Amino acid sequence: MDNVSMLRDQNLIPLSRQHQHALALCVRIDRAIHAGELATGPWQAEIQQIYEQEIGTHFAAEEKELFPAALRCAELKPLVDELTAEHNALRDYFSRAGGRELRIEDLQAFSNKLSAHIRKEERQLFEQMQKLMRPEELAALGVALDEELKNASQTCALPAAATRLRAKTELSGP
Repeated sequence: MDNVSMLRDQNLIPLSRQHQHALALCVRIDRAIHAGELATGPWQAEIQQIYEQEIGTHFAAEEKELFPAALRCAELKPLVDELTAEHNALRDYFSRAGGRELRIEDLQAFSNKLSAHIRKEERQLFEQMQKLMRPEELAALGVALDEELKNASQTCALPAAATRLRAKTELSGP
């Protein structure tokens, strides 16, 4: 696969925006782990919050509208099957975060899996759908996605004090 990606179709942009929010969470988790500044409780609370406010609705919209639209292109079935399985695995992480059951290594694995999943959707599924679907099919999908996503938060959740990124000087103290 080449590294040249096409511009995102306007009908998929709402999902891409939500992907950006989730990727920001992954970056912050990774940085906190590498800085040795990760208290699992606040991170799990934030993971639970972002799932409840946005990702749960996002997954549902993808499964109800996006994936069935993609399945109209037979060559996308293996990819959709993979992404569906990843949703299920990620839901397990979200559930465990809600129960405050994740350890630091689980948070790292969660971050890696969520990030890889998002990149697969963006770089493979969305790109292929844009190539294979007619503009009117993408437009109809966009209308359906807008309806499904209307109750999701449209903003990136602000991190709690314990989960916000800090400058190196803040981490090392005076």
